[in-house]
Amino acid sequence: MTLSILWYILIAVLWTGYLVLEGFDFGVGMLLHIVAKNDRERTAVVRTIGPHWDGNEVWLLTAGGATFAAFPEWYATMFSGMYLPLFIILVLLILRITAIEWRSKIATEKWRATWDWFHTVAALGVPLLLGVAFANLVQGMKIEVIDRATQTAVPVADAAAAAATSSHQLTGGFFSLLTPFTLLGGVVIVAICLMHGAQFLTLKTDGVIRERANAFIAPASAVSTVLAAVLVLWGQFAHTDNLLAWIPLVIAALSLIASAAFSQAATRREGLSFVLSSVGIAAAVAWIFSAMAPAVMKSSIDPGYSLTISQASSTQGTLTVMTIVAVCLVPIVLIYTAWSYWVFRKRVTPGDVDANAGLLPDKIRLGENFLTG
Repeated sequence: MTLSILWYILIAVLWTGYLVLEGFDFGVGMLLHIVAKNDRERTAVVRTIGPHWDGNEVWLLTAGGATFAAFPEWYATMFSGMYLPLFIILVLLILRITAIEWRSKIATEKWRATWDWFHTVAALGVPLLLGVAFANLVQGMKIEVIDRATQTAVPVADAAAAAATSSHQLTGGFFSLLTPFTLLGGVVIVAICLMHGAQFLTLKTDGVIRERANAFIAPASAVSTVLAAVLVLWGQFAHTDNLLAWIPLVIAALSLIASAAFSQAATRREGLSFVLSSVGIAAAVAWIFSAMAPAVMKSSIDPGYSLTISQASSTQGTLTVMTIVAVCLVPIVLIYTAWSYWVFRKRVTPGDVDANAGLLPDKIRLGENFLTG
């Protein structure tokens, strides 16, 4: 049981890394047409995340892989019950990859502008859907324990005893995932990513882009803080009875309030504001996992149908091997992540941009490629 709890915490840490690092990437994508007013400026904005965005995806892949290995029934229940929204997230992530990688392949502004809009749509859609998903984990879903042989619901009183012949399943359907609370969760994650992305741009750009980002942060930070406060207080009072969840809730609230305060023109501290925003996101993730515990997937039908940490966990041997691997590899990931941000710490300006990057349209021959000549 100790290793199960350890891996529950480690998965929360992995999601923290993803939402902190990829959060500002999404924010930058959403801000492409707000802080940048022409092609050269948009190219400079994309370059701020160019060295990092694909490395930040490692945190998502690792969180998914760790869930699959450490809590296979959690993975199976979540991915089968939330198949459509998770599939849409995957499509949006693929679209975002192509938008970033392909925008520089053809040397025309129209080509780059088209992919920039795809980038913005994907950067908005992913955090929106992730926010809905996380809010569902806090709120609980229409989960029942289903007998595999008869495909009928097991009585709540017999749910624990029938574990060997049954499985947890989401029986409410797609639209049961959409409630006022979960939709607010999506809006809150979008708002926080927007604020976080603008803060990142103030640290990575200079000149007019930096000025616009600072101007955007002032109202955006206040709005996102208020929305986040409504969500977590609603979730704490209505959807969890875990008193320990108050600790990360208070930390998240104080961090986001302080981040908003240091984002205002009169008290502006760009670096401190970004750090406090990161702490706020980390504490918010801790609150989500605290509000869920001891379940990994809560049932809104009856708590007896909830999938708990112990029920979803892999064997002790599997968790032991995973722990050894994690101890060896996680420090390496942290070191190369820190190193990459240090190496690419220089600010980016529109003057650094090569406007003629990519192939010239009149040099592209239909049906040919670089392999055949």
